[in-house]
Amino acid sequence: MTHLTHVAAPEGVLPGTGYSHVVWGEGRFVAVSGQIAVDERGELVGAGDPAAQARQVFANLDRCLAAAGAGWGDVVKLTFFVTDVAFLPAVREARDAYVDTERPPASSAVQVAALFRPELLLEVEAFAIAPAASTVPAARP
Repeated sequence: MTHLTHVAAPEGVLPGTGYSHVVWGEGRFVAVSGQIAVDERGELVGAGDPAAQARQVFANLDRCLAAAGAGWGDVVKLTFFVTDVAFLPAVREARDAYVDTERPPASSAVQVAALFRPELLLEVEAFAIAPAASTVPAARP
């Protein structure tokens, strides 16, 4: 049995498309800062290409979750910051390669005027609840 409960549509609330309205669970809270489309050297991946940037963002999120001993099944909330809502289909496609689309996390999407670097098209942050028994790798100095 999972440590998370997903409610796609609470009574009286219109079901969302591709997200759960409510997710809760027991375990360790994990917050992952907004991830952007840069590689481990700080170089932009996918200049002008929202799909390529989204794939890099989700790869970065995946690495961050793993560092906390968490996985995509533990994610309870994603927040998408995009410079154009027209990028959301590309973001969802990248997301769907990682999340269980039958039990998706709660999500919010916000169009912003700009991100901290002008070439960035999106940023995504994640919140997870990892099982309490999970072991976390030792932090690096």
